[in-house]
Formats: sequence, C-alpha cells, structure tokens
Amino acid sequence: MGHIAVRKGDAGLRGRRVRVEVPRDGGVVHMTRHGSAQGFSVLGTLRMDIESFLRARAGVARTSAFRRAGCTRASLDKALAAGRIVRIRRGIYSLPREAGAYGVALDHNALLTCVSAAASYRLWTLHEPGAVHLSPGHKAAPPGTLTHGRCTHPPHPWLPVAGLADVLIHSLRCLSAVESLVMVQCAAQRGDITVEFLRRKLPGNRNARARAVLDCVIPRADSVLEVLANFHFRRAGLHVRRHVELPGVGEVDFLIEDCLVVETDGSSHLEPRQVRKDRKRNNATVIGGRLCLRFGYDDVVNHPERMVADVMAVLELCRRGAFDSR
Repeated sequence: MGHIAVRKGDAGLRGRRVRVEVPRDGGVVHMTRHGSAQGFSVLGTLRMDIESFLRARAGVARTSAFRRAGCTRASLDKALAAGRIVRIRRGIYSLPREAGAYGVALDHNALLTCVSAAASYRLWTLHEPGAVHLSPGHKAAPPGTLTHGRCTHPPHPWLPVAGLADVLIHSLRCLSAVESLVMVQCAAQRGDITVEFLRRKLPGNRNARARAVLDCVIPRADSVLEVLANFHFRRAGLHVRRHVELPGVGEVDFLIEDCLVVETDGSSHLEPRQVRKDRKRNNATVIGGRLCLRFGYDDVVNHPERMVADVMAVLELCRRGAFDSR
C-alpha cells in the first residue's frame, strides 16, 4: 500500500486512502479506490514497500524497474543504509537473503545454475537450495558449492545466472527426478522452452535418465502437486486420466482406472469457501458412482509412497466388490 497526493477536486479524493498496485513487471502504477479502476494525477512521491516489490521479482530488480514503479533514489539509498536491501552490482539490488548466492557467483566470476537459479526464472521448486550451484568461470569454485559444467547458451541478460536452457539441463543431470521435473514442467508449460529442444541437447546413454524425466512432462499442470502425483501414479503402473470433466462434479484432477477420482489440494483448499465447495464436489462424485480420495501437500511431496498405497488399496477393494450395493 502506498500514499499519493491528489490535486484538489480530483474526484473528491483529497484526504482519502487510495490503494496503489505495483505490477509485477514494474510498469505503470495503477491506483484504485473502492475496487474500481480510475485514473488519477500523481503529484506526490509513491512510498512503496521495497521489500515486497523485490519479493514479487524473485528477490532482485534493476534500478530502472524501481524508477518505473515510482521509487526514488533517496528511498533506495535509505533502504540500502538500513540493510533492508543489498546492492549486488551497479544498478542491481536484491534482498539480503538472495544476495549471498549472487555474491558468491560474482566473486568467483561464475554463474548460478541448477536449483540455485530457479528463483531467477520463477521456476517451481520443492525445496530451498542448500549448497550454491555454480557454472564456473576462470576462478576455482569455493568450498561448499556444487560445480556444474560450463554453459553453452546465452546467460541471463543482467544477472550472474546461467541461461534457462543450461539451468534446466544442469538440473536434469544433477537433481532427483521429481526436483528437476517440476522445474522443467514450469518452464515448458509457460512456453519459455520446449521439451523437444531439451531432448535434442541431451543425447547419448549418459543422458538417458534426464530424457526419462522429460517423458514425464505433461501438457498442463495447475500445481506442483499435480505434476508429482501424476509422476508417482504413472510410475506405479496405474491408468491415469488428467483433468477429466465429470457430470455434476466439474473437472477433477485425476481419474484412475476409470473408477477412482483423486484430487490434490494445495493451501487454497483450506479456505472455508473452498472447503464447502470441495465437500459438495465429493458428494457429487459419490452420487455419480465413483469414489474420491484427496491428498494434500505433505502427502504428495513428503509421503508419495503412502499416497500411492492408499490409491492401490481402494482399487483392490473395488476389484473385490467391497463397494458393490448389497
């Protein structure tokens, strides 16, 4: 939330609170009152939340982005002096937490890559990176970092970060299947890169495991949970259909063996309104003649074997006729 000065007579807003929305791309600032978009003349200086602005940009932004959003040089200098932000190189600022990895890369003339570069491209990840993953420059990589091969594609235009193609190729060779899969899925379904392009870059026997991960990328996934659940169900040999429209229910995440509906619930499903909606959908699923199981983040990410076991148990009961009417 920011505050602006308005010209006397501007829609009777003098002294009123006005909501200021800073777009993710750092473009034109939009101001609304009572939820309706209107155009106002900005006479004062926008006092923006610099940390929130950076968090919306993976923790890093250029001076030009701040300037377009209405932030003054004095505001940046004040935040810098207070330790709220860090200048990682001329014209580039970051949150203190992100500055560490960027600083390591700059100090060693290297590029962040693999999972350490995921935030720079706003890619899905399962865990915070531990060690810093680097593509080395002419200096030796420092102790405690993980070194990848040299990059073969153009790097990020203004950060010490490898290009997206190299980041994903390194992740496919370094991380577990599920960790690299969610990164590739995110980039591919946004249209940032294609699976076919990555496949061409990963020839030969030594890249067989990486290509197997690419085979698991799906056309559409609404969340990390859908990506992982689909991966584990397929690996268990189950016949899976995604985003199936059921009469009276709507679209469901998965229909397994044409008899069991499986839904993956992120944090939004804990909101009271969504809970009521999910309850109605569950009832409609059963009335329509199918069973339904729901799994949350902990189930899908931390205990996938238990999730699959639950699905297999219900399917076995179905085969035995346990749910037939008597």
